[in-house]
Amino acid sequence: MSAATAPTLHIAAALIEDESGRLLLVRKRDTTAFMQAGGKIEPQESPADALSREVFEELGCRLRHLEPLGEFTALAANEPGHWLCAHLFRVELDGPPRAAAEIAELRWVSPDDAATLPLAPLTRDVVLPRAGVPAA
Repeated sequence: MSAATAPTLHIAAALIEDESGRLLLVRKRDTTAFMQAGGKIEPQESPADALSREVFEELGCRLRHLEPLGEFTALAANEPGHWLCAHLFRVELDGPPRAAAEIAELRWVSPDDAATLPLAPLTRDVVLPRAGVPAA
């Protein structure tokens, strides 16, 4: 199924790095793939507002800084037969994240370590190549 014919989910996702360049990845309850914090954009909600809401729900943090990196497509990891239209943002959190809501696990990983984990297509194909690279 191509992106043109498959149902598309509109999401906002956070590229979060610490001072040593490690990425924050999350795994949702009852899933295996690690991915960015974030989630579906509600009707009448901007991508930035959706990300702010999702990060607070999932990690218990507010966004201190938000930098748009672009809009990308990828296969959905947890919704078979769906594609994602993802608004990706590099963000800084206002404090230490903790797993909350549907998040079962969070990990700070180097890009090399991340490649050894089961990753969502968006994380593998879009986020990892941009980690550590400032937005243009």
